[in-house]
Amino acid sequence: QVQLVESGGGLVQAGGPLRLSCAASGRTFSSYTMGWFRQAPGKEREFVAFINWNGGTTYYADSVKGRFTSSGDNAKNTVYLQMDNLKPEDTAVYYCGAGRPRYGRNWYGVSAYDYWGQGTQVTVSS
Repeated sequence: QVQLVESGGGLVQAGGPLRLSCAASGRTFSSYTMGWFRQAPGKEREFVAFINWNGGTTYYADSVKGRFTSSGDNAKNTVYLQMDNLKPEDTAVYYCGAGRPRYGRNWYGVSAYDYWGQGTQVTVSS
């Protein structure tokens, strides 16, 4: 069993930065694919970024590429999402997910992840 706890959300002005954290317990997360998703009111949960379990490569949604950076600290069992140049359309609840190592999974999709955190609200004012 893996427990995930997100933190770092808040209210920020457009153009500003914010860093989210996702602390994992119960298992060493380095063997999992760690993903970030977000969900705005009335919309489906959408992919933001993931760090692949097999090699550690990071992938991003086109909407955040160049502005967001995901990284991990194995010693702290924590992954981070550094968000720069935030826009009002980035406003959402952000979730981290952990997926057991499997070949062939579509890590861009919600169903690939086995565990989820409770989410943290990010609000970007214009």
